[in-house]
Amino acid sequence: LPGPPFTHQQMPRKMVYYGQTSCEQDTERYLDVVKYVFSCYKKEVPLIINTMGWVKGEGLLLLIDIIRLLSPSHVVQMDVCDWKAMPPLTPEHVLFSAGLHTKGKQQSKCKQLGVGGTESWKYSEGEDLAPQHKLLYVHPEFPRAGVAGEARVHSGILRDMSILGYLGHLQSPDIGAVLPLHSLVPYQVPFNAVALRVIHTDVAPSNIMYAVNASWVGLCCIPEEVRCQTDGPVLLTQTPICDCLGFGIVRGVDMEKKLYHILTPVPPENLRLVNCLLLGNIAIPNCVLVGQQGIEGEIPYVTSDYNYSI
Repeated sequence: LPGPPFTHQQMPRKMVYYGQTSCEQDTERYLDVVKYVFSCYKKEVPLIINTMGWVKGEGLLLLIDIIRLLSPSHVVQMDVCDWKAMPPLTPEHVLFSAGLHTKGKQQSKCKQLGVGGTESWKYSEGEDLAPQHKLLYVHPEFPRAGVAGEARVHSGILRDMSILGYLGHLQSPDIGAVLPLHSLVPYQVPFNAVALRVIHTDVAPSNIMYAVNASWVGLCCIPEEVRCQTDGPVLLTQTPICDCLGFGIVRGVDMEKKLYHILTPVPPENLRLVNCLLLGNIAIPNCVLVGQQGIEGEIPYVTSDYNYSI
C-alpha cells in the first residue's frame, strides 16, 4: 500500500479484469468479482481490503454489501472534516441497513434480561448472524480532504503510470535506449485459439476487429475449452468471471492470416493458459500512441481530423 503503485508492481495471487474504472454500470458483476477473488483467500495471513472511495448514494449501499459479504474483523472509516453525510459503519448499522443487493435484518425492541428496566436492541434473527467487526473511526483535519473531482484526475494519471510501468517490462533489463513498441516483436495468436469479449458495451460482430485493434486487453483463462470449427473469431455472448493472467496490447490484426498480433510481458509458460481476450474501456495512454520515436509521416491510430461536435 505505501507509495505509488507503479513503482512496485507484483503479480497478484488472483486477479480478475473488471475492465472499467467505475463499477456503477454493473454492480452485480462487481460483487461477483469480489466473491471470486476472495474465494482464494486461505486466511493464513492478515488481509487488508482497500475499498473504493465511492461512498455516496449507491456507493455507500455497495460498501455495506461488501462488508456483509467479507465479514472483516475491523473497519477503518475515515471521515472528512466538512462532510457529515456518511454514518458511522458500526456493526449495528451494517446489520440493519439495506445494501444495494442485500437486505438488512429486521430489528425488534425487546427487554434484555438482567438489565434493570432498560431497553436495548436485539437481533431478531439470532445474534450469531450479527457482524462483529470493530469500527475504528478516524476524523482527519486535512484541508481540502475529499474535494470532489480531484481524485478522478489523480487516479487517471496513476492508472496511466501503472500501464506504462507494466509495459516497461517489455524492455531489456540492460541499461540502454528504450525501444519503441512498434520495434518489438509481437506474439501471433490465431483467431480460433482465443475467445473474445468486449466488456463495457455491445459491439456488432462485424465491427469487433475495429474495436480490438490497437486496444489494451486482459489476457484471461476461461475454464471451458475454446473450440471453433471455422477460422474464428470466437465471440463470447456473456462476460466471464475468470482468472486474468496479465495484460497486452493488440498492436495489429492480420485479417488474411487470421492472426492477432499481441505485445505482452506475460511469460510464455503463463501465455499457454490464455484462451480469452477481454476488452474493457481502459485506454492505452495517449503518450504511447503519439510519443513513439522513429515514426515518419502519419501516426497510426491517431487523427487530428476530428469533429468535436459529435
